[in-house]
Amino acid sequence: MGCHLTLLTNGNSDLRRDGIWTWSLPAWVTELDDGRTVNCCPSAGACATACYARKGTYNFRNVKAKHQANLKRVLDDLPAWETEMNSELDQPRFDQKFIRIHDGGDFFSKEYLAAWLRIIRNHPRTTFYCYTKEVQMFREMVEPDYPRNFYWVFSFGGRQDPKIQDNDRQADVFPTSEALEAAGFFDQEQSDLLAIRGPHKVGIVINNHPGAVRGMKGLSFRELQAQRHKKVH
Repeated sequence: MGCHLTLLTNGNSDLRRDGIWTWSLPAWVTELDDGRTVNCCPSAGACATACYARKGTYNFRNVKAKHQANLKRVLDDLPAWETEMNSELDQPRFDQKFIRIHDGGDFFSKEYLAAWLRIIRNHPRTTFYCYTKEVQMFREMVEPDYPRNFYWVFSFGGRQDPKIQDNDRQADVFPTSEALEAAGFFDQEQSDLLAIRGPHKVGIVINNHPGAVRGMKGLSFRELQAQRHKKVH
């Protein structure tokens, strides 16, 4: 095997339990060591204030360096990265496994999303899924003819919230489990795979990181974004 076959990680203990591998980018805006500033979550909104992927272990030097290296690979030579990802996923250990695209970051360009769609089609025995705020991009590029081994969840807290329809598979982040249940969402705490296997409204309770809790202000991401939209208009 080539030394480059280290793109995917097997995530934290909760993800490993379900055989979930992950690919991550930096969350929101990041400055690379070559001076480039890149927004990996161009449709992020209120979610950025309490984003778990901008706090805690995600700020450890080695974790941050790994995610930035992933981004540089994509930016500097997308075709080469696509070839490497295909080669890695050809390994037997990914057969009938789950790949969560983006534990941090999002589909920041149409070219990048198109590359992932080709990769997914090349590996029909692997299941891919993601949370995304790029609703319009998915309406245009994914929904008309999507790979049957690809599942996506539109997550609230972004500038494209109004484009999310009630029958879409959707996710919201809540300050408490009580708020989650009151909003009619299904808690995915037992397994992240409930995001694609459970009811179409999946809820996540914010972790207990003090900065994240303060950023929530007792509201859900959807409510935070609606509040911000009201102030702007």
